[in-house]
Amino acid sequence: MNKIFDMKNDRAKIVAQMREIMDRNGGVEMSAEDTATYDKLEKDFDQLNAAILREEKQQERERAMASRETERKDGEVSDRMKLFAKALSGNANDVAAYRNDTVNYTLGTTATAGALSAPMEFIAQLIKGLDDVLFMRNLAHKTPTIGAAQTLGFPYRKTAASDAEWTTEVAAASEEQALEYGRREFKPNRLTKLIKLSKTLVAHSDLAPSAVLDELQRVLAVTQEKAYMTGDGSGKPLGIFAASDNGIPTSRDVAAAGATAVTVDDLLNVKYSLKGQYHGRAQWVMHRDLVKQVAKLKNLEGQYIWQPSTQAGQPDRLLGHLVNMSEYAPNTYTAGLYAAVLGDFEYYWICDADAMTLQVLNELYAVNNQVGYLFEYFGDGAPVCGEAFARLKMGS
Repeated sequence: MNKIFDMKNDRAKIVAQMREIMDRNGGVEMSAEDTATYDKLEKDFDQLNAAILREEKQQERERAMASRETERKDGEVSDRMKLFAKALSGNANDVAAYRNDTVNYTLGTTATAGALSAPMEFIAQLIKGLDDVLFMRNLAHKTPTIGAAQTLGFPYRKTAASDAEWTTEVAAASEEQALEYGRREFKPNRLTKLIKLSKTLVAHSDLAPSAVLDELQRVLAVTQEKAYMTGDGSGKPLGIFAASDNGIPTSRDVAAAGATAVTVDDLLNVKYSLKGQYHGRAQWVMHRDLVKQVAKLKNLEGQYIWQPSTQAGQPDRLLGHLVNMSEYAPNTYTAGLYAAVLGDFEYYWICDADAMTLQVLNELYAVNNQVGYLFEYFGDGAPVCGEAFARLKMGS
């Protein structure tokens, strides 16, 4: 924590130096000396900002590992997890023992080369690790699991009712004509990956499934975050930067004045296009390249609208709202492309399926002293209330 605190303090000092140079030069062109100093500070800011993000993610991973280790020491590991842990080694006898466990729900036969259904404990640990690493999973509302169902349907208000009306004592009440409800379907979309680990590493792992858990979390985290940002909803989650009547429609887009740069007025227009009831929980999502742009913007009173955090674990703020930076948010700022989203992410729903299978390939990669793990995860995600979000789009 102290390391992050120190780096954020250093970052704040760099920002202060950049602002001092900008203020000293006002609206005139900088001298060659000031330009060189400013460019160096900007480069230092980018490098330090990236280091802070890496350190925060690493500390989240370490906290997740510590939590799992504490749970392992404080509570007994179930028989199912013990059998599953042994099966992950790829040993044929251990795989057979896990598959033949009548208490455990397993899939596959000897003919299917070791297809295993992971115990619920393993899935719960995997999902918890993803929650620690992915900010979207922390912000979003997580629905009940899909389970064995083909889909889960959730109603949403498609068209709001008109306002009630004052009338006389004996007049008939006006009938509502506009109110309309729709239904969104969450499906168990398939996500799959083959990973390979050293047999020696697996055999000597103190927490037997931990090595597999860590690799699964890493590859799942990247793919899921990309989908939560820009997924088109076809066989994958629907992202916040995807224009869709089933998620955030184009009516929630706010056009910037320019095609390549964002102004204070643009950001204010985004904020106040959002209804007041969503402001309390609203947060920004954008790429760090845009943060670098808006960190230089001032309001009419000459105050910088970006407020860098100096506390470990606390995001920066923009116009009073927390800023979440994603490497997979759009960062090409040209005409007609999306740049940022402000919204109440309780209205982004994530739905995980219970079903998850692992196929242990203990012979295929034996020549390299490796065990292969072919896994499948099923889940979905989508915005469920378009008006809870506002999206900044570069102008023409």
